[in-house]
Amino acid sequence: MNQKTIYLTFDDGPTPKVTLWVLALLNKYQFNATFFCLGKQALQYPELIEDIKKAGHGIGNHGLEHLKGWTTGNKVYIENTRKGANILNTNLFRPPYGKISPIQWLILRKQFHIVFWNYLSKDYIPQEKNKHFLKKLIRNTKSGRIIVFHDSEKAFPILQTYLEDYFFWLKTNQFHTSLFSL
Repeated sequence: MNQKTIYLTFDDGPTPKVTLWVLALLNKYQFNATFFCLGKQALQYPELIEDIKKAGHGIGNHGLEHLKGWTTGNKVYIENTRKGANILNTNLFRPPYGKISPIQWLILRKQFHIVFWNYLSKDYIPQEKNKHFLKKLIRNTKSGRIIVFHDSEKAFPILQTYLEDYFFWLKTNQFHTSLFSL
């Protein structure tokens, strides 16, 4: 039997109210996710990092700060990435905005497993401009894909509206979730 598996990921947190809400929903559906956290957020909310780990989810690095690789000097960007990794104690790295320069990639890939995505949910776009969110999300969910959400205040209205419906659809369609294995 071939199992349909996807990788649920959440970027930019941890954010107190949002991350806890996401953790509760993941628990309800017995799904796993990887949280690509900002080092500065982890320093501010270390208890949330522990909550993520205790619940059996993965931790990835999203940098100390959310820097744009293509507009940030290589030395600063690489140092920012390493600082985030040291705080979060992980070698998983997702570049903010999904873009880094070729030089940054060549240097960072020696130390980190760089994780991009197959589908960016765009949950940060306001609801009135994102009417077909769930339909697009379902259409782009296929086995083996990495799906990006955000555990941020900006994304919370969309998550509250659609994430449980999506999780229900995943269960109904016999999808499983997995963490990144290195």
